[in-house]
Formats: sequence, C-alpha cells, structure tokens
Amino acid sequence: MNKNLLEEIAITTNPHLEDVRPGDQIRISYRIVEGDRERLQPFEGIVIKRRNGKDGSITVRRIASGVGVERTIPLQSNRVEKVELIQRGKVRRSKLYFLRGRTGKSARLKQK
Repeated sequence: MNKNLLEEIAITTNPHLEDVRPGDQIRISYRIVEGDRERLQPFEGIVIKRRNGKDGSITVRRIASGVGVERTIPLQSNRVEKVELIQRGKVRRSKLYFLRGRTGKSARLKQK
C-alpha cells in the first residue's frame, strides 16, 4: 500500500474523539459558519452512542430548557475544534437509549 495514502488517512482522523466512550460527559467546541463569519459553539452532554467504521460518529445528548437535545457528530469532521472530557460514566451498555425517557436525577450516571 502507498505510504502517502496511509499518512493521509492518519491525518484525517480526529485524535480528540479517539478515547470517547458511551457514558462520558464531554464538551465539544464545534465550528459554526454563519455567512462569511466563523465562531465556536460549545455543546456539552453525555455520549449515548458511538458508531465506528469509516463513517463513524458519536451522538451527544443534553437537556436544554427541559427538552432533550441530541447532536450527532462525525468522527471525520474538520469542524470539531476540541473535545474536553468532563467526567467518565460507569455504564454496562454500548447504546444508552434509555436516557431518552429520563429527566432529572434519574438521567444521571454513576462516575467511574
């Protein structure tokens, strides 16, 4: 296989999202383009799903004004500026869809 091709693949993957797992609470700084201006918009929540593969993504959920908001972020996206890990969650499942039906204290996860 061509060495340059392997280097290009290594460059396109986002190193910030390598260690993110379901149950983690993270803050993502996402680059938003509005017309000719750009700004960073933070999005903080719990990772409820991770898809791997060449088009992998993570889904982050948070409660905003009493309404659940989910955002799916592609792992290959260049718009992800940085990812901060706030806390690790102790979970036994790979998909945390049960959090969709919960609010308040019942929507919390144990810390690792």
